[in-house]
Amino acid sequence: MTRLQRREFLVNSTLLAAGAAAAAIVPSRARAAAVNSLTELGALAAVEAMRDGDIRAEDYARTLLDRAQELASLNAFITLNRDMVLEAARAADKARASGAALGLLHGLPIPVKDSVNTKALPTTNGTRALRNFMAKDDASVLKPLFDQGAILMGKTNLHELSYGWTSNNLAFGPVHNPYNRDRVPGGSSGGSGAAVAARIAPLAIAEDTWGSIRVPATMCGLAGLRPSYGRYPDDGIMPITSDKFDQVGPLARSVADLALFDAVETGEPRQVTATPLAGARIGVSPEFFFAGLDPEVERVGNEALERLSAAGATLVKAEIPEPARASVDVAVAITAFETVPSFTDFVQEQVPGISFDQMFQQASANVQDTLKAFALPPKVPTREAYEAALAKREKLRAAIRGYFDTQGIVALAFPTILIPPPKIGEEGDVEISGKKVPFYVAMGRNIALGNTASLACLVLPAGMTSDGLPVGMEFDALSGKDRQLLALGLSLEKALGAAPAPKI
Repeated sequence: MTRLQRREFLVNSTLLAAGAAAAAIVPSRARAAAVNSLTELGALAAVEAMRDGDIRAEDYARTLLDRAQELASLNAFITLNRDMVLEAARAADKARASGAALGLLHGLPIPVKDSVNTKALPTTNGTRALRNFMAKDDASVLKPLFDQGAILMGKTNLHELSYGWTSNNLAFGPVHNPYNRDRVPGGSSGGSGAAVAARIAPLAIAEDTWGSIRVPATMCGLAGLRPSYGRYPDDGIMPITSDKFDQVGPLARSVADLALFDAVETGEPRQVTATPLAGARIGVSPEFFFAGLDPEVERVGNEALERLSAAGATLVKAEIPEPARASVDVAVAITAFETVPSFTDFVQEQVPGISFDQMFQQASANVQDTLKAFALPPKVPTREAYEAALAKREKLRAAIRGYFDTQGIVALAFPTILIPPPKIGEEGDVEISGKKVPFYVAMGRNIALGNTASLACLVLPAGMTSDGLPVGMEFDALSGKDRQLLALGLSLEKALGAAPAPKI
């Protein structure tokens, strides 16, 4: 942020801090511009402005809270405690005034998906049975953030029990996509995605078992990082699998803000610097990842590849090996087999007096139907099918490592999902170019490789449909290459361009 930009922020924050007095003398357009300048800030810029004293943490928090109130109809939050946030922001301002050391996230309000335990606010997991559950401690992933000065903004709405891709939550109401309120924002971390896209906050916590960071990122025009499995701690979060797929991560509007989050979580002090696209070898598997796409998604995806090529990237067209194509079947078998045991263990440990059966009986009809279709007898996979899936998983992980090595690529690129954001309530088979496609295939086919192979996965906005809906591209790197992927992402982001802000 330049000194000129800082002076602009200072002027704007002065107008905002004047409150009711300013309202009488400052033209409405000037007030709106002041608010917009703050809500458009990314996390890095907002923190720098607060650390430098260009804006007060309290003024910034108040602006974001007012924005959340103004856009409450998006239903992005389940719990939002305004007084708690403002009190924490005032404490941040006092700490700065006292000369105390300031953290990397000083004064930054962060929305947290309501499947991540917080001791200050309930953690409902989006389901009725847990609406009053108060965790004894914060999830481990939150502690480094709070230690570096972040503020818990609130708990975001989600697909109930994180078991779906739409965030059509019948218990707490559906989340609406800021680009079109009739459309879903993706899931399961839909509230976090809607909050960041709507400029309610620049950075939010999400969680991804099979796309729950990546799907909201693509549907809300955001950058999202599903890190390598185990990169961030996952205790204090209701799991769907047992030590295999579930991974917490960030949603933001820029790769730089994802890198900031990663630096805080990992304690990695080195700044991420952009890796040039010139000569970067990026894999493309046309017959697998680009087959059966909605025509608009296909158009945006191909145009994105053209922009990458024009920016100097080398597109390596080579089909992924056969074992890697089994990722959907592997993901279904493992998640379905482990869902009920994982839920049961969590509630027994965290929520005394609540059993899985009680939680299931109070769950909404759409989630009950999904669980019955995949994870409950007689549909739950057999032990033999589960063990076969585990064996296939090892083969596909080895195969994809060999693919990267053989082709000499640093990342694999493809459209995140097969379709644009569907309308709220449309969760059955979808029609793509005249063909009926199961919903779980349309949403889960392309993203399944990332979780089954434990890849580092970055989603970036790729463009818009003719109807003004965002389409994202996913870039997968081998496990452990997260910082390298973020460095490449800085250049990918520049070549692809940002999604326009939603008109709300």
